[in-house]
Amino acid sequence: MRLSVPPRIAPRRAVPAALLLCCILLFSCSQVPQRFQSPQALSAAACLPGFPDRDGWYGGDGAYSIRLDNRRVLWLFGDTFVSGDAGRKDRVGMKVILGTTLAISTCTAQAGFQIRYFLKKKNGEFVSSFGDPEWLWPQDPFIADRTLYVPLVAIRANPDVQGPFKFEIAGHKIARIGNIEAAHPDEWTVDYLDLTPAIPKGIIAFAATAVVHGDYVYTYPCFAFTEGLLSVFGNILSRIPINRLDDPASAIEYLNREGQWVKELNPAAVKIVLDAGVSELSVRYHADRRKWAAVYLSTRNNGDRLLYQTADRPEGPWTEPKALIESIPEVDPKSPLYDRNNFCYAGKEHIEFAHDGHLVATYVCNSFEDPEKNSSFIRKNLFLYRPVVRSLKH
Repeated sequence: MRLSVPPRIAPRRAVPAALLLCCILLFSCSQVPQRFQSPQALSAAACLPGFPDRDGWYGGDGAYSIRLDNRRVLWLFGDTFVSGDAGRKDRVGMKVILGTTLAISTCTAQAGFQIRYFLKKKNGEFVSSFGDPEWLWPQDPFIADRTLYVPLVAIRANPDVQGPFKFEIAGHKIARIGNIEAAHPDEWTVDYLDLTPAIPKGIIAFAATAVVHGDYVYTYPCFAFTEGLLSVFGNILSRIPINRLDDPASAIEYLNREGQWVKELNPAAVKIVLDAGVSELSVRYHADRRKWAAVYLSTRNNGDRLLYQTADRPEGPWTEPKALIESIPEVDPKSPLYDRNNFCYAGKEHIEFAHDGHLVATYVCNSFEDPEKNSSFIRKNLFLYRPVVRSLKH
């Protein structure tokens, strides 16, 4: 969530977007339709995603997506506001799931876009979809050899951290799910691969985005390293051979400035592929243009612009950033959505919904206020701390 340590939310208990903040501040359907029709086959409006309050879900950040099959798209959210009461108009007194929640959407000509949140319960209480009782934030999922992999960042509360967000990164894992054909996520079989011992110092978010290309899974870690006179910050590039995903920790390679793939990450030699320096973004291939596109929210001015860059290859070189959205309303003093404590992050594209030369992107806005206070802006205003959807010509 990136709420604080009590609020991503506390300890990110409410603070939605912890990962991103680390990078920045560091230096319903109840039935699955039998036939899916792509957004290209339907009107743009019919398949434009939306995130209504339902099924106990009242807002979350992250909002990574991936197509599971020709009918279903999986959505992953970070720390999430939840309530068993339907029709809530605010989040006063509402609980927050620290970790990950998920939803599955469908789109048909008859029903249009439909989404169902699958909130997990234990002993009558809402809990994280992955790793309970661990605090695990989702990163960009990918599918290889019919298996779903969900990279996760392990978070722990630390009341001694300076500032409002009292948490720190404790490790990196991957949830592996081999039976995603099961209709209900409760039926999925999940096991966990621990990357923590293999992740070098300075990597804040290992899979800020992930793509399967050729024989490899590529990720774009957010890297922030300072030692003596050396200071390195940005998104680097790593890869894991698909045939090594059973033991990924031993197979990670990093791209250096000489264009070589090496096992050891040397901060002085690693290549900064994207200067974005964000813990959440998307890199996706656009076959119609034969280009890779990176989409992310600016880290300047509390996240005031949605940016994109393109490249012929995942490793670049990437074009200079251009704005898809010049001004994000939630951090624009001239907008009625503005509050001086607002900040925005988690910008990314959802290529599953691309149509007619438009890409579909989301971002999330949060508040620097203490989310534990019932008087806080994020508790009083349901429009904050949920994915904002935009269909954009590019």
